[in-house]
Amino acid sequence: MIWSEKGENVYSQITPKIRALEEQWEKKNYIDPGLYQKYNVRRGLRDENGRGVLTGLTRVGEIQSYSVDQDGKLLPEDGVLYYRGIDCRELVRGSEGRRLAFEESAYLLLFGELPTEVQLRDFCVQLATYRTLPSNFLRDVILKAPPQDLMNTMQRAVLTLFCYDDQPNDISLGNVLRQSLQMVAIMPLLAIYAYQAYRFNKGEGLFIHEPRPELSTAENFLRMLRQDGRYTDLEARVLDVALVLHADNGGGNNSTFTNHVVTSSGTDTYSAIAASMASLKGPRHGGANSKVMEMMADIKSHVRNWSDDGELEQYLGRILNGEVFDGRGLLYGLGHAVYTRTDPRCEVFRDYVKTLSKEKERGEELDLYERVERLGKGLLSARRGKDAISTNIDFYSGFVFEMLGLPKELYTPLFAVARISGWSAHRMEELSGGGKLIRPRYECVEEHRTYTPAAER
Repeated sequence: MIWSEKGENVYSQITPKIRALEEQWEKKNYIDPGLYQKYNVRRGLRDENGRGVLTGLTRVGEIQSYSVDQDGKLLPEDGVLYYRGIDCRELVRGSEGRRLAFEESAYLLLFGELPTEVQLRDFCVQLATYRTLPSNFLRDVILKAPPQDLMNTMQRAVLTLFCYDDQPNDISLGNVLRQSLQMVAIMPLLAIYAYQAYRFNKGEGLFIHEPRPELSTAENFLRMLRQDGRYTDLEARVLDVALVLHADNGGGNNSTFTNHVVTSSGTDTYSAIAASMASLKGPRHGGANSKVMEMMADIKSHVRNWSDDGELEQYLGRILNGEVFDGRGLLYGLGHAVYTRTDPRCEVFRDYVKTLSKEKERGEELDLYERVERLGKGLLSARRGKDAISTNIDFYSGFVFEMLGLPKELYTPLFAVARISGWSAHRMEELSGGGKLIRPRYECVEEHRTYTPAAER
Protein backbone atom coordinates (compact mmCIF):
# COMPACT_ATOMS: atom_id res chain seq x y z
CA MET A 1 0.00 0.00 0.00
CA ILE A 2 1.04 3.63 -0.54
CA TRP A 3 0.32 6.00 2.34
CA SER A 4 0.60 9.74 2.94
CA GLU A 5 2.33 11.21 5.99
CA LYS A 6 -1.08 11.43 7.65
CA GLY A 7 -1.60 7.70 7.17
CA GLU A 8 -4.16 8.10 4.40
CA ASN A 9 -4.30 5.83 1.39
CA VAL A 10 -3.21 7.96 -1.59
CA TYR A 11 -3.86 5.43 -4.37
CA SER A 12 -6.92 7.46 -5.41
CA GLN A 13 -4.70 10.52 -5.94
CA ILE A 14 -1.93 8.67 -7.79
CA THR A 15 -3.94 6.45 -10.15
CA PRO A 16 -5.14 9.21 -12.54
CA LYS A 17 -1.57 10.57 -12.76
CA ILE A 18 -0.22 7.11 -13.55
CA ARG A 19 -2.83 6.69 -16.29
CA ALA A 20 -1.86 10.03 -17.83
CA LEU A 21 1.81 9.03 -17.81
CA GLU A 22 0.89 5.67 -19.32
CA GLU A 23 -0.92 7.38 -22.19
CA GLN A 24 2.09 9.64 -22.77
CA TRP A 25 4.40 6.63 -22.80
CA GLU A 26 2.24 4.78 -25.32
CA LYS A 27 2.16 7.83 -27.59
CA LYS A 28 5.95 8.22 -27.65
CA ASN A 29 7.04 4.57 -27.63
CA TYR A 30 5.13 3.00 -30.51
CA ILE A 31 7.41 1.31 -33.05
CA ASP A 32 6.06 0.45 -36.48
CA PRO A 33 6.34 -3.36 -36.91
CA GLY A 34 7.56 -2.75 -40.47
CA LEU A 35 10.77 -1.22 -39.10
CA TYR A 36 11.85 -4.61 -37.77
CA GLN A 37 11.90 -5.87 -41.35
CA LYS A 38 13.57 -2.73 -42.64
CA TYR A 39 16.49 -3.05 -40.25
CA ASN A 40 16.59 -6.88 -40.46
CA VAL A 41 16.00 -7.23 -36.71
CA ARG A 42 15.96 -10.84 -35.48
CA ARG A 43 13.09 -10.49 -33.02
CA GLY A 44 13.43 -12.92 -30.16
CA LEU A 45 16.95 -13.64 -31.50
CA ARG A 46 15.42 -15.88 -34.16
CA ASP A 47 15.94 -15.88 -37.93
CA GLU A 48 13.22 -15.86 -40.59
CA ASN A 49 12.81 -19.64 -40.22
CA GLY A 50 12.32 -19.42 -36.47
CA ARG A 51 15.77 -20.81 -35.67
CA GLY A 52 17.73 -19.23 -32.84
CA VAL A 53 20.45 -16.81 -33.91
CA LEU A 54 23.84 -18.39 -33.18
CA THR A 55 25.40 -16.43 -30.31
CA GLY A 56 27.88 -18.85 -28.78
CA LEU A 57 29.36 -22.33 -28.50
CA THR A 58 28.78 -24.93 -25.79
CA ARG A 59 29.66 -28.49 -24.87
CA VAL A 60 27.03 -28.77 -22.13
CA GLY A 61 23.73 -29.40 -23.90
CA GLU A 62 22.33 -29.76 -27.41
CA ILE A 63 18.92 -29.93 -29.05
CA GLN A 64 18.36 -31.58 -32.43
CA SER A 65 14.88 -31.13 -33.88
CA TYR A 66 15.27 -30.61 -37.62
CA SER A 67 17.57 -30.97 -40.60
CA VAL A 68 18.14 -28.45 -43.39
CA ASP A 69 17.89 -29.36 -47.07
CA GLN A 70 19.99 -27.89 -49.92
CA ASP A 71 17.57 -24.98 -50.32
CA GLY A 72 17.81 -24.05 -46.65
CA LYS A 73 14.33 -25.39 -45.85
CA LEU A 74 13.79 -26.83 -42.38
CA LEU A 75 12.77 -30.48 -42.28
CA PRO A 76 11.08 -31.43 -38.98
CA GLU A 77 12.54 -34.44 -37.16
CA ASP A 78 11.91 -36.22 -33.88
CA GLY A 79 13.64 -34.20 -31.18
CA VAL A 80 16.73 -35.33 -29.31
CA LEU A 81 18.16 -33.67 -26.20
CA TYR A 82 21.80 -34.37 -25.42
CA TYR A 83 23.57 -33.83 -22.12
CA ARG A 84 27.30 -33.65 -22.84
CA GLY A 85 26.70 -35.65 -26.03
CA ILE A 86 24.55 -38.34 -24.35
CA ASP A 87 20.88 -38.70 -25.25
CA CYS A 88 18.83 -37.81 -22.17
CA ARG A 89 16.60 -40.80 -22.89
CA GLU A 90 19.59 -43.08 -22.37
CA LEU A 91 20.25 -41.43 -19.02
CA VAL A 92 16.71 -42.26 -17.93
CA ARG A 93 16.81 -45.83 -19.28
CA GLY A 94 20.27 -46.44 -17.83
CA SER A 95 19.13 -45.42 -14.35
CA GLU A 96 16.06 -47.70 -14.36
CA GLY A 97 15.85 -49.61 -11.10
CA ARG A 98 18.39 -47.31 -9.44
CA ARG A 99 18.25 -44.16 -7.37
CA LEU A 100 20.20 -40.93 -7.98
CA ALA A 101 19.36 -40.43 -11.65
CA PHE A 102 19.35 -36.66 -11.15
CA GLU A 103 22.63 -36.71 -9.26
CA GLU A 104 24.21 -38.73 -12.07
CA SER A 105 22.95 -36.23 -14.66
CA ALA A 106 24.09 -33.25 -12.60
CA TYR A 107 27.58 -34.75 -12.35
CA LEU A 108 27.61 -35.30 -16.11
CA LEU A 109 26.53 -31.72 -16.85
CA LEU A 110 29.04 -30.21 -14.45
CA PHE A 111 32.10 -32.35 -15.18
CA GLY A 112 31.52 -33.70 -18.68
CA GLU A 113 31.68 -37.43 -17.93
CA LEU A 114 29.42 -40.03 -16.34
CA PRO A 115 30.60 -40.76 -12.81
CA THR A 116 31.94 -44.09 -11.64
CA GLU A 117 30.18 -45.64 -8.65
CA VAL A 118 32.86 -44.18 -6.36
CA GLN A 119 32.66 -40.72 -7.97
CA LEU A 120 28.85 -40.70 -7.73
CA ARG A 121 29.00 -41.72 -4.07
CA ASP A 122 31.55 -39.01 -3.27
CA PHE A 123 29.49 -36.46 -5.22
CA CYS A 124 26.37 -37.33 -3.21
CA VAL A 125 28.33 -37.09 0.04
CA GLN A 126 29.56 -33.65 -1.00
CA LEU A 127 26.01 -32.51 -1.79
CA ALA A 128 24.76 -33.89 1.54
CA THR A 129 27.50 -31.95 3.33
CA TYR A 130 26.40 -28.74 1.62
CA ARG A 131 22.67 -29.40 2.10
CA THR A 132 22.29 -27.07 5.04
CA LEU A 133 21.49 -23.39 5.53
CA PRO A 134 23.36 -20.88 7.74
CA SER A 135 22.24 -20.53 11.34
CA ASN A 136 18.87 -18.78 11.71
CA PHE A 137 18.66 -18.32 7.90
CA LEU A 138 15.29 -20.07 7.75
CA ARG A 139 13.86 -17.87 10.50
CA ASP A 140 15.42 -14.53 9.54
CA VAL A 141 15.35 -14.69 5.74
CA ILE A 142 12.59 -17.06 4.67
CA LEU A 143 9.98 -17.04 7.45
CA LYS A 144 10.03 -13.37 8.44
CA ALA A 145 9.12 -11.78 5.12
CA PRO A 146 5.70 -13.11 4.02
CA PRO A 147 6.14 -14.75 0.61
CA GLN A 148 3.74 -13.70 -2.15
CA ASP A 149 5.49 -15.80 -4.79
CA LEU A 150 7.86 -18.65 -4.03
CA MET A 151 10.26 -17.81 -6.86
CA ASN A 152 10.76 -14.29 -5.50
CA THR A 153 11.28 -15.67 -2.01
CA MET A 154 13.90 -18.07 -3.36
CA GLN A 155 15.62 -15.31 -5.35
CA ARG A 156 15.85 -13.17 -2.22
CA ALA A 157 17.31 -16.11 -0.32
CA VAL A 158 19.88 -16.79 -3.06
CA LEU A 159 20.99 -13.14 -3.05
CA THR A 160 21.17 -13.14 0.76
CA LEU A 161 23.46 -16.19 0.71
CA PHE A 162 26.03 -13.83 -0.83
CA CYS A 163 26.38 -12.25 2.63
CA TYR A 164 27.24 -15.60 4.23
CA ASP A 165 30.00 -16.46 1.74
CA ASP A 166 33.61 -15.62 2.68
CA GLN A 167 34.55 -15.33 -1.02
CA PRO A 168 31.35 -14.21 -2.75
CA ASN A 169 32.96 -12.21 -5.57
CA ASP A 170 35.75 -14.66 -6.38
CA ILE A 171 35.02 -15.99 -9.90
CA SER A 172 37.96 -18.38 -10.10
CA LEU A 173 36.89 -21.79 -11.39
CA GLY A 174 37.49 -23.59 -8.08
CA ASN A 175 35.46 -21.11 -6.06
CA VAL A 176 32.59 -20.98 -8.56
CA LEU A 177 32.52 -24.79 -8.59
CA ARG A 178 32.25 -24.80 -4.80
CA GLN A 179 29.43 -22.25 -4.96
CA SER A 180 27.69 -24.23 -7.70
CA LEU A 181 27.72 -27.46 -5.71
CA GLN A 182 26.34 -25.60 -2.73
CA MET A 183 23.54 -24.15 -4.85
CA VAL A 184 22.65 -27.58 -6.32
CA ALA A 185 22.45 -28.91 -2.77
CA ILE A 186 20.56 -25.97 -1.22
CA MET A 187 17.98 -25.20 -3.94
CA PRO A 188 15.55 -27.98 -2.82
CA LEU A 189 15.63 -26.59 0.73
CA LEU A 190 14.90 -23.07 -0.46
CA ALA A 191 11.92 -24.32 -2.48
CA ILE A 192 10.38 -26.43 0.28
CA TYR A 193 11.02 -23.95 3.09
CA ALA A 194 9.63 -21.08 0.98
CA TYR A 195 6.48 -23.14 0.49
CA GLN A 196 6.21 -23.94 4.20
CA ALA A 197 6.53 -20.21 4.93
CA TYR A 198 3.84 -19.54 2.32
CA ARG A 199 1.48 -22.01 4.05
CA PHE A 200 2.27 -20.59 7.48
CA ASN A 201 1.53 -17.05 6.26
CA LYS A 202 -1.91 -18.28 5.16
CA GLY A 203 -2.63 -19.55 8.66
CA GLU A 204 -1.79 -23.20 8.08
CA GLY A 205 0.42 -25.25 10.37
CA LEU A 206 4.20 -25.06 10.10
CA PHE A 207 6.36 -28.17 10.02
CA ILE A 208 10.01 -28.31 9.03
CA HIS A 209 11.81 -31.55 8.11
CA GLU A 210 15.56 -31.44 7.74
CA PRO A 211 17.04 -33.38 4.80
CA ARG A 212 18.59 -36.77 5.36
CA PRO A 213 22.11 -37.32 3.95
CA GLU A 214 21.38 -40.85 2.73
CA LEU A 215 18.44 -39.79 0.56
CA SER A 216 18.48 -38.53 -3.02
CA THR A 217 17.37 -35.06 -4.07
CA ALA A 218 13.99 -36.42 -5.18
CA GLU A 219 13.49 -38.44 -1.99
CA ASN A 220 14.42 -35.52 0.24
CA PHE A 221 12.10 -33.20 -1.69
CA LEU A 222 9.08 -35.47 -1.11
CA ARG A 223 10.04 -36.19 2.48
CA MET A 224 10.48 -32.51 3.40
CA LEU A 225 7.25 -31.53 1.65
CA ARG A 226 4.95 -34.03 3.35
CA GLN A 227 4.04 -33.82 6.99
CA ASP A 228 4.38 -37.58 7.48
CA GLY A 229 7.53 -37.68 5.32
CA ARG A 230 6.30 -40.74 3.41
CA TYR A 231 6.50 -41.49 -0.32
CA THR A 232 6.40 -44.56 -2.55
CA ASP A 233 9.25 -45.88 -4.67
CA LEU A 234 7.29 -44.98 -7.82
CA GLU A 235 6.73 -41.40 -6.63
CA ALA A 236 10.44 -40.95 -5.93
CA ARG A 237 11.36 -42.47 -9.31
CA VAL A 238 8.95 -40.26 -11.25
CA LEU A 239 10.22 -37.10 -9.53
CA ASP A 240 13.83 -38.22 -10.08
CA VAL A 241 13.14 -38.61 -13.81
CA ALA A 242 11.38 -35.23 -13.92
CA LEU A 243 14.48 -33.59 -12.43
CA VAL A 244 16.69 -35.27 -15.04
CA LEU A 245 14.51 -34.08 -17.91
CA HIS A 246 14.44 -30.48 -16.64
CA ALA A 247 18.15 -30.22 -15.80
CA ASP A 248 19.15 -28.57 -19.09
CA ASN A 249 17.71 -27.73 -22.50
CA GLY A 250 20.63 -26.35 -24.47
CA GLY A 251 22.37 -23.02 -24.08
CA GLY A 252 19.75 -20.97 -25.89
CA ASN A 253 16.75 -21.35 -23.57
CA ASN A 254 15.83 -18.05 -21.97
CA SER A 255 17.03 -18.62 -18.40
CA THR A 256 20.30 -20.26 -19.47
CA PHE A 257 21.01 -17.52 -22.00
CA THR A 258 20.29 -15.02 -19.21
CA ASN A 259 22.88 -16.85 -17.14
CA HIS A 260 25.44 -16.54 -19.96
CA VAL A 261 24.70 -12.83 -20.43
CA VAL A 262 24.94 -11.96 -16.73
CA THR A 263 27.98 -14.19 -16.18
CA SER A 264 29.80 -12.48 -19.06
CA SER A 265 29.79 -9.25 -17.04
CA GLY A 266 31.99 -10.89 -14.40
CA THR A 267 29.38 -10.74 -11.67
CA ASP A 268 29.09 -13.14 -8.74
CA THR A 269 27.42 -16.56 -8.75
CA TYR A 270 24.48 -15.53 -6.57
CA SER A 271 23.55 -12.62 -8.85
CA ALA A 272 23.82 -14.84 -11.94
CA ILE A 273 21.58 -17.53 -10.45
CA ALA A 274 19.02 -14.99 -9.23
CA ALA A 275 18.86 -13.52 -12.73
CA SER A 276 18.27 -16.97 -14.22
CA MET A 277 15.48 -17.56 -11.72
CA ALA A 278 13.90 -14.23 -12.69
CA SER A 279 13.74 -15.47 -16.27
CA LEU A 280 12.46 -18.91 -15.32
CA LYS A 281 9.60 -17.42 -13.32
CA GLY A 282 7.95 -16.05 -16.46
CA PRO A 283 4.83 -17.89 -17.73
CA ARG A 284 6.41 -18.20 -21.21
CA HIS A 285 9.25 -20.22 -19.70
CA GLY A 286 9.13 -22.06 -16.37
CA GLY A 287 5.53 -21.17 -15.60
CA ALA A 288 4.12 -22.93 -18.67
CA ASN A 289 2.98 -26.09 -16.86
CA SER A 290 0.90 -24.00 -14.48
CA LYS A 291 -0.88 -22.48 -17.48
CA VAL A 292 -1.56 -26.00 -18.79
CA MET A 293 -3.16 -26.91 -15.47
CA GLU A 294 -5.32 -23.77 -15.53
CA MET A 295 -6.39 -24.55 -19.10
CA MET A 296 -7.23 -28.16 -18.26
CA ALA A 297 -9.26 -27.05 -15.22
CA ASP A 298 -11.20 -24.71 -17.50
CA ILE A 299 -11.82 -27.52 -20.00
CA LYS A 300 -12.99 -29.88 -17.26
CA SER A 301 -15.51 -27.35 -16.01
CA HIS A 302 -16.93 -26.44 -19.43
CA VAL A 303 -16.91 -29.71 -21.38
CA ARG A 304 -19.68 -31.98 -20.11
CA ASN A 305 -18.67 -35.21 -21.82
CA TRP A 306 -14.88 -35.60 -21.75
CA SER A 307 -15.04 -38.60 -24.08
CA ASP A 308 -17.01 -36.74 -26.77
CA ASP A 309 -14.42 -35.70 -29.37
CA GLY A 310 -16.88 -33.37 -31.08
CA GLU A 311 -17.76 -31.39 -27.97
CA LEU A 312 -14.11 -31.29 -26.85
CA GLU A 313 -12.82 -30.19 -30.25
CA GLN A 314 -15.43 -27.45 -30.45
CA TYR A 315 -14.34 -26.04 -27.09
CA LEU A 316 -10.65 -26.23 -28.02
CA GLY A 317 -11.51 -24.27 -31.15
CA ARG A 318 -13.11 -21.59 -29.00
CA ILE A 319 -9.94 -21.42 -26.87
CA LEU A 320 -7.89 -20.95 -30.04
CA ASN A 321 -10.27 -18.20 -31.18
CA GLY A 322 -9.68 -16.36 -27.89
CA GLU A 323 -13.36 -16.65 -26.98
CA VAL A 324 -12.90 -18.58 -23.73
CA PHE A 325 -10.33 -19.32 -21.02
CA ASP A 326 -7.71 -16.53 -20.86
CA GLY A 327 -8.53 -14.95 -24.24
CA ARG A 328 -4.99 -15.35 -25.61
CA GLY A 329 -5.90 -17.97 -28.21
CA LEU A 330 -3.26 -20.48 -27.08
CA LEU A 331 -3.35 -24.20 -26.35
CA TYR A 332 -0.70 -24.38 -23.67
CA GLY A 333 1.76 -27.26 -23.79
CA LEU A 334 1.23 -27.90 -27.51
CA GLY A 335 4.05 -26.65 -29.73
CA HIS A 336 7.59 -25.65 -28.78
CA ALA A 337 9.98 -22.89 -29.82
CA VAL A 338 12.68 -25.41 -30.83
CA TYR A 339 11.27 -28.94 -30.96
CA THR A 340 9.36 -29.46 -34.20
CA ARG A 341 7.92 -32.98 -34.38
CA THR A 342 8.45 -34.35 -30.86
CA ASP A 343 9.83 -33.17 -27.54
CA PRO A 344 11.99 -36.10 -26.35
CA ARG A 345 11.40 -35.18 -22.72
CA CYS A 346 7.66 -35.58 -23.20
CA GLU A 347 8.12 -38.90 -24.99
CA VAL A 348 10.17 -40.22 -22.06
CA PHE A 349 7.63 -38.93 -19.56
CA ARG A 350 4.61 -40.60 -21.17
CA ASP A 351 5.20 -44.06 -19.71
CA TYR A 352 5.68 -42.62 -16.23
CA VAL A 353 2.51 -40.56 -16.56
CA LYS A 354 0.55 -43.69 -17.45
CA THR A 355 2.06 -45.77 -14.64
CA LEU A 356 1.53 -43.07 -12.02
CA SER A 357 -2.03 -42.32 -13.17
CA LYS A 358 -2.82 -46.02 -12.74
CA GLU A 359 -1.43 -46.06 -9.18
CA LYS A 360 -3.34 -42.87 -8.34
CA GLU A 361 -6.54 -44.02 -10.12
CA ARG A 362 -6.56 -40.99 -12.42
CA GLY A 363 -7.08 -42.85 -15.71
CA GLU A 364 -10.13 -40.80 -16.74
CA GLU A 365 -8.15 -37.57 -16.52
CA LEU A 366 -5.23 -39.07 -18.42
CA ASP A 367 -7.66 -40.01 -21.18
CA LEU A 368 -8.81 -36.37 -21.30
CA TYR A 369 -5.22 -35.15 -21.56
CA GLU A 370 -4.54 -37.56 -24.43
CA ARG A 371 -7.70 -36.42 -26.24
CA VAL A 372 -6.82 -32.74 -25.81
CA GLU A 373 -3.34 -33.49 -27.12
CA ARG A 374 -4.59 -35.35 -30.19
CA LEU A 375 -7.41 -32.97 -31.08
CA GLY A 376 -5.47 -29.84 -30.18
CA LYS A 377 -2.52 -30.78 -32.38
CA GLY A 378 -4.93 -31.44 -35.23
CA LEU A 379 -6.48 -27.99 -34.87
CA LEU A 380 -3.08 -26.29 -34.64
CA SER A 381 -1.76 -28.15 -37.67
CA ALA A 382 -4.76 -27.07 -39.74
CA ARG A 383 -4.50 -23.43 -38.66
CA ARG A 384 -0.72 -23.10 -38.99
CA GLY A 385 -0.37 -25.23 -42.10
CA LYS A 386 2.18 -27.46 -40.38
CA ASP A 387 2.20 -31.23 -40.28
CA ALA A 388 4.43 -31.40 -37.20
CA ILE A 389 3.33 -29.99 -33.84
CA SER A 390 5.27 -31.25 -30.82
CA THR A 391 3.80 -31.85 -27.40
CA ASN A 392 5.86 -29.95 -24.84
CA ILE A 393 6.87 -31.71 -21.61
CA ASP A 394 4.92 -28.96 -19.82
CA PHE A 395 1.70 -30.48 -21.15
CA TYR A 396 2.05 -33.49 -18.85
CA SER A 397 4.46 -32.34 -16.13
CA GLY A 398 1.85 -30.31 -14.23
CA PHE A 399 -0.48 -33.33 -14.20
CA VAL A 400 2.36 -35.48 -12.88
CA PHE A 401 3.23 -32.96 -10.18
CA GLU A 402 -0.43 -32.79 -9.15
CA MET A 403 -0.59 -36.60 -8.88
CA LEU A 404 2.54 -36.44 -6.71
CA GLY A 405 0.67 -34.10 -4.39
CA LEU A 406 2.84 -31.10 -5.21
CA PRO A 407 1.02 -27.77 -4.82
CA LYS A 408 0.93 -25.56 -7.91
CA GLU A 409 3.05 -22.95 -6.13
CA LEU A 410 5.97 -25.41 -6.24
CA TYR A 411 5.88 -26.25 -9.96
CA THR A 412 8.27 -23.54 -11.13
CA PRO A 413 10.51 -23.75 -8.03
CA LEU A 414 10.90 -27.47 -8.75
CA PHE A 415 12.01 -26.52 -12.26
CA ALA A 416 14.71 -24.35 -10.63
CA VAL A 417 15.77 -27.26 -8.41
CA ALA A 418 16.54 -29.24 -11.57
CA ARG A 419 17.85 -26.46 -13.81
CA ILE A 420 20.41 -25.16 -11.28
CA SER A 421 22.76 -27.94 -12.43
CA GLY A 422 22.52 -26.81 -16.06
CA TRP A 423 22.86 -23.13 -15.15
CA SER A 424 25.98 -23.89 -13.10
CA ALA A 425 27.56 -25.88 -15.92
CA HIS A 426 26.90 -23.10 -18.42
CA ARG A 427 28.15 -20.43 -16.00
CA MET A 428 31.48 -22.20 -15.53
CA GLU A 429 31.73 -22.66 -19.30
CA GLU A 430 31.11 -18.94 -19.90
CA LEU A 431 33.71 -17.95 -17.30
CA SER A 432 36.34 -20.27 -18.73
CA GLY A 433 35.76 -19.76 -22.45
CA GLY A 434 33.54 -16.74 -23.05
CA GLY A 435 35.99 -13.92 -22.58
CA LYS A 436 33.73 -11.14 -23.90
CA LEU A 437 30.89 -9.11 -22.46
CA ILE A 438 27.73 -10.16 -24.32
CA ARG A 439 26.39 -6.98 -25.84
CA PRO A 440 23.97 -7.16 -28.78
CA ARG A 441 22.96 -4.01 -30.68
CA TYR A 442 19.65 -2.15 -30.79
CA GLU A 443 18.86 0.28 -33.61
CA CYS A 444 17.40 3.56 -32.35
CA VAL A 445 14.50 4.75 -34.55
CA GLU A 446 13.73 7.96 -32.65
CA GLU A 447 14.19 11.20 -34.60
CA HIS A 448 16.85 13.65 -33.41
CA ARG A 449 15.52 16.96 -32.06
CA THR A 450 16.67 19.97 -30.08
CA TYR A 451 16.12 20.74 -26.43
CA THR A 452 13.08 22.93 -25.71
CA PRO A 453 13.37 25.39 -22.78
CA ALA A 454 10.87 24.79 -19.97
CA ALA A 455 9.00 28.05 -20.61
CA GLU A 456 8.35 27.10 -24.25
CA ARG A 457 6.98 23.55 -23.73
